[in-house]
Amino acid sequence: MLIAVASFAVMNALAKTLHHIPSHELVFFRSIIVFFISLYYVLKLKLPILGNNTTWLILRGVSGLSALLLFFMTLKNMPLASATSLQYLSPIFTVLFASVMNNQSVRPVQWLYFFLAFCGVLLIKGFDDRVNMNWLMVGVLAALIAGFAYNSIIKCRKTDHAYTIVIHLTFISLPVTGIWCLFDFVMPQGTEWLVLLCMGVSTQVAQYYSTKALMTASAATITPWNYVGALFSVIIGYFFFQEGIEWLAVIGMCIIVVSLILNSRLKEITSIEKSS
Repeated sequence: MLIAVASFAVMNALAKTLHHIPSHELVFFRSIIVFFISLYYVLKLKLPILGNNTTWLILRGVSGLSALLLFFMTLKNMPLASATSLQYLSPIFTVLFASVMNNQSVRPVQWLYFFLAFCGVLLIKGFDDRVNMNWLMVGVLAALIAGFAYNSIIKCRKTDHAYTIVIHLTFISLPVTGIWCLFDFVMPQGTEWLVLLCMGVSTQVAQYYSTKALMTASAATITPWNYVGALFSVIIGYFFFQEGIEWLAVIGMCIIVVSLILNSRLKEITSIEKSS
C-alpha cells in the first residue's frame, strides 16, 4: 500500500505540471497506458480478460471512474487543499462499507485512530472558508463512492487477478473520457507526452499494488495507509513546487504516523491473541 500511495503522489505531482490540460483528458491518456500495460500481463499470465466476477468488476469500474471524475470536479471548483482533504474521508467510508459488504470486523478503538489520522490531514492541509457547500457535498460523495469502489475490489479478491481488476477500470474510463475529450481536446506538446507516459506508468503501479493490498488484508488495516499520501504531498510540494511547510503541518505528520503505528500495533496484538 505504501508503494501504491507513493505512486499516486507522483502521479498527482505530474498532473499538476499539466494544469492546462483538462482533467478528463489526463484520465483518458493514463487509461490508455494502463490498458496496454495491464493487457500485456493479462495475456502473458493467460488470465480471462473479462474476468470471472463480472458484476462486481463492472461496479468497480463504474464506481472508480465516478469517484475520480467527481474528485477532479472538486479540484476545479474549490481550493486544492480542501478538495484533497475531503478525499481522505474515503478510508473511513471504505471501512464502513467493508463491515456491511464484506463482513470485516472493526475494533472500536480503530475508529479513534482513523479520527486522529484525519485530524492530522486537516492540520497539514489547513482550513479554508472559501469552500462552497454544494461542492463540499460533491467532495464527500466522491470519497463515499471511492469507499464503495475499494470494497468492490475486495469482492473480487477470491475470483479475479489484480491485473484483471485494473484493466476493467479502463473498459469503463476509456469510452467515457474519450467521448468527453472530443469536445475540448488539448494537444500535448513536446515533453508533455513524456509526462503523460510517466503518469500512466505511475498510475499502473499505484492501481496494481493498491488492488493487491486490498486483496490480501482487511480494509481497516490497509486503508489507513492512504493518509501517508498527505506526507508525500507535503514533501513533493516542498522540493518540487516551492511550497513551504508550516509547523502545524509538522504536527499533522506526527499525528498521522502515530495513528498508523497504533493501528498496526493493534493488528499485531490481535494476531498474537489469535495464535495463543
